[in-house]
Amino acid sequence: MSDPEIEAMTAVADALRDLEEDTQGRVLRWAAERHRVTLGIPAPRNGLSETPESATTLDDISDEEISAESPKFEHFAELYHAANPKVDVDRALVAGYWFQAIREQPSFQAAQLNKELKHLGHALKHVTAALDGNQSKKPARIIQLRKSGSSRQARKTYKLTHEGLVYVQGMIAS
Repeated sequence: MSDPEIEAMTAVADALRDLEEDTQGRVLRWAAERHRVTLGIPAPRNGLSETPESATTLDDISDEEISAESPKFEHFAELYHAANPKVDVDRALVAGYWFQAIREQPSFQAAQLNKELKHLGHALKHVTAALDGNQSKKPARIIQLRKSGSSRQARKTYKLTHEGLVYVQGMIAS
């Protein structure tokens, strides 16, 4: 005899398995809204306050506070290992975090990111596609500040958004 609740949970888990974390969240929020289900407050993943009355989220913290509170990594390899990115968009984001939050540079270029990743054996075949993937997230995790030159291969300068900084902090914390 099968349990319909278990079958439904299995179907949901199977449907979400190959999706990225933010996509999983959108799907689950859509399903909750569609079926008029109220979701509880998620357990904190980052050591912040647990009570709704005094809850502080990473959205309430400034970019400077995030950089100041970020763990201090002497080498990019230490940060990469702590964040443990699984997909290219996350690898590019972690490399951008290295330059912006750890090395305190106001911006970075794609070639810089790929150079650091290459030293670890994780060079990206299409670094700009990975950066574009972060720009297309809602909300965007990376923004393009400028483009030098008119060709498609022109040098572009990028910066992590607040959401990008928060996302990498979450990767490091988990």
